[in-house]
Amino acid sequence: MSEDDAKRRLRLVRPGEEPPVSATSPPPSSHQGMPFPYPPGIFANLFDLTGKTALIVGGGGGLSRAIACAMADFGARIAIADMNLANAETTAAACDRPGADAMAAMLDVTDPDMVEDVVAQIEAQTGGIDILLNGAGITIRKPAIDFTPEDWMAVINTNLSGVFYVTQAVGRGMLQRGYGRILSIGSVSSLLGHPENQPYAAAKGGIAIMTKSFATEWAPYGVTINAIGPAYTQTELTRNILADPHVQSKLVSRIPTGRFGLPEDLVGAAVFLCSESARFVNGQTLYIDGGLTAD
Repeated sequence: MSEDDAKRRLRLVRPGEEPPVSATSPPPSSHQGMPFPYPPGIFANLFDLTGKTALIVGGGGGLSRAIACAMADFGARIAIADMNLANAETTAAACDRPGADAMAAMLDVTDPDMVEDVVAQIEAQTGGIDILLNGAGITIRKPAIDFTPEDWMAVINTNLSGVFYVTQAVGRGMLQRGYGRILSIGSVSSLLGHPENQPYAAAKGGIAIMTKSFATEWAPYGVTINAIGPAYTQTELTRNILADPHVQSKLVSRIPTGRFGLPEDLVGAAVFLCSESARFVNGQTLYIDGGLTAD
């Protein structure tokens, strides 16, 4: 490259000075969006949730509790729904912010009538639910031949049917208002075959494909439906299995990052997928797994 060519390619533009206009390369612009150049600060509030109401199902503990607190930090008013009302109230208290008092409700996601009633009460009090996090979940681990029909139904009813019931109930209002962000907590178990885990894997696999199905139907109405898929994350749900040093060592050895996940590892992705920054992301499961599913 000659010195003249280099000078033509590099030009410092000082504040207040117009950039040079190329006769062959017009300034880039977004497709049917904002014209370039973008005003400074135009993207600064893409993750802001101020003015939004977020229903956090299963927010009495674990992953959902951390996500609830993060959404509160980004401005959302939080409603916690959980089987354990005392735990829900504890999380709600941690999510109180000036001008955005949090609330708590008891909810059994396996009871469709109760789901409809609780959703209606929260919407009446808040004016509408803008964000839904489906985070209620249980697990039962045992050899496949030892699962009873009751075991199977308990996991499927909570982890899969419950997600459908709540999404259906909340989705009605979102469709009417033309806006909504729905996020479900899936799992790497929707991709990987872990032993002694069949009901849980079936439920999480169901969430992944149900997320896509909802998205294709509701996207035209301004509603996005996505999921996050954590690997083994240190919560009450995994405490027993991770307490075994042999199992712990075996599981960690499969994770390229070299450690188990923490609830805080999920909050950034959750806020992203429930914010305006993810308005064109729909029907996806984002795996937050330390590289587990990449190996």
